[in-house]
Amino acid sequence: MAPHNTSPELTHVRALWSRMIHTSTIYRLLLSSIEITSASQESGVVTAKLQVQPVHLNSKGTLHGTVSACLVDWAGGMAIAASTGLDKTGSSTDLHTSFLATAKEGDWLEVEGRAVKVGRTLAFTTVEVRKIGGEGEGERGKGVVVCTGTHTKYVKS
Repeated sequence: MAPHNTSPELTHVRALWSRMIHTSTIYRLLLSSIEITSASQESGVVTAKLQVQPVHLNSKGTLHGTVSACLVDWAGGMAIAASTGLDKTGSSTDLHTSFLATAKEGDWLEVEGRAVKVGRTLAFTTVEVRKIGGEGEGERGKGVVVCTGTHTKYVKS
């Protein structure tokens, strides 16, 4: 549910996402229930939350690495959109994901994407995915870090 005090950046990123999801089968499959909760042009940060569902699980019943990598890809692009105000998020040139913990069905994930630098041709982003609520609250109650990632995108028009 959208908060009452919605920033222009949040409105922009949500509108872009509502268009993008229809053109990406993998996003539709894995991220159809993601909720974008905040976006800031000044900080270049987008946050979202996603509840882990059966489609997100590997054969051991825990969060599949593909989902973590998909979240790094997605959140990096959304952070670029929030930072620039543009409708294009660029093309991936490099993506790294570090898997630090796991999650199971029903767990809630908080995803934070940050546009570290957006230049004329390349954009550099970082992403952190945390398990929130429930057992194992991480440092300072922020949640256990499930994965971190960096994502570089070609953004020249």
